[in-house]
Amino acid sequence: MKDNELWLIEQSRKGNVDAFEELIRDYKKSAYNIALRVLRNKEDAEDISQEALIKVFKNIQFFNMQSTFKVWMYRIVVNTCLDFKRKKTVDTFSIDEKIDLDNGDEVFRQIEDKTNDPDSLVDKNYDSQMVNEAVNNLEDEFKTIIILRDIQGFSYSEISEILSCNIGTVKSRLYRARKSLKEIIEKEMKIQY
Repeated sequence: MKDNELWLIEQSRKGNVDAFEELIRDYKKSAYNIALRVLRNKEDAEDISQEALIKVFKNIQFFNMQSTFKVWMYRIVVNTCLDFKRKKTVDTFSIDEKIDLDNGDEVFRQIEDKTNDPDSLVDKNYDSQMVNEAVNNLEDEFKTIIILRDIQGFSYSEISEILSCNIGTVKSRLYRARKSLKEIIEKEMKIQY
């Protein structure tokens, strides 16, 4: 760790907000990008990355210097995102459920099918959009590890520290995540053609 970073950490522990801002200046964009990739919503990513940085400031006295500050901070960002996703509830409904109308009648819910709509087929971008959608369809633990390794470029040891697991687990999850990602993309390509 750089001497300047150590000094900024010590000053941040004393409550120096300016030192903390300087400390996280180079990491804020990556924190937001991680949150955006995990949450898939700009507003949520902005809110949650800010919430995570506040947690970092409030808990900096617990940073034990066993890892780099960057890894410790990103662990908090990832955990804050995953906590948010667990807490966020999504309204779901059955497509077979009848809807009661005010006049006492009942109707079935109708959902528009756009699978072969020419406009939606034209609008699809078959390269990066398909990959992004495939990543977003992964289970959270697989999505997180793909984001950290393949998108953000963290090393295995850094991911191990961020996710609090050993390097063997990181490699195993990454292998399974990439395999699952490949299956999703292959399935999508068969549907497309």
